[in-house]
Amino acid sequence: MSMPALGQAAGALRVFPVPLRSRGSLHLIERHARVYRHTWLMFVSGLLEPLFYLLSIRVGLGQLVGHVAGPAGRPVSYATFVAPALLASSAMNGAMLDSTFNVYFRLKYAKLYDAALATPMRTADVALGEIVWSLIRGGIYACAFMVIMVAMGLAHSPWAAANVPVALLIGFGFAAVGMAGTTYMKTWQHFEFVTLATLPMFLFSASFYPLSVYPAALRIVVECTPLYQGVALLRAFSLGVVGPGLIWHAVYLAAMGVAGVLVASRRLGTLLLS
Repeated sequence: MSMPALGQAAGALRVFPVPLRSRGSLHLIERHARVYRHTWLMFVSGLLEPLFYLLSIRVGLGQLVGHVAGPAGRPVSYATFVAPALLASSAMNGAMLDSTFNVYFRLKYAKLYDAALATPMRTADVALGEIVWSLIRGGIYACAFMVIMVAMGLAHSPWAAANVPVALLIGFGFAAVGMAGTTYMKTWQHFEFVTLATLPMFLFSASFYPLSVYPAALRIVVECTPLYQGVALLRAFSLGVVGPGLIWHAVYLAAMGVAGVLVASRRLGTLLLS
């Protein structure tokens, strides 16, 4: 076999289809934890935005709106209705921040992944390590937010304990897709597309008003968006309205995450190993 062919074969072995055997992902996670140990204020700040939203709705807007129709048409207070959506949005935004801006800097400027791939690590280790780190960060935010929800009396069912793993599932889906998309970006200006995708989802994924207020055509569009799947799951568990229909939402987010990991791993192989 010629040397170029050997090089291509070696590169192919470091892309996702080969089973993960090394602990490279854990080393990458440890590296990030050590870095954030010195910038913990930036880490904590990710919880403040949804908390401020929730407080403003609880003490302000919620008093004006009163009650709205929750899952299965059950009337709930406006703060109870919005709180799960803010948790879903926090999981999305935290995952997208780590898997887009931070990954782009490490890829294009810090050259962290070039150094990582000079070791036995593979592109799949890099992709998985980044996504798991996003989930760790998102899990901390989700736990803190759930404590606040319980303290404010906004969790009305024991099923609300499932909100933390659901938030991690949301983070997994968005982190994987965010990282996959970042591998195609050429300049910082391209991150406008991230805002263009996430801001409408934040506003229109039945976050602040019931799905029934949308026109029929727009309702179908909203029901197909990934954030809506997370909002529907979290709202149902928070209120204890649990049924087989929730499985579809979970499958959607899981499939989104798996597809993102596959694309991110292959793209990293193309960018760094070719």
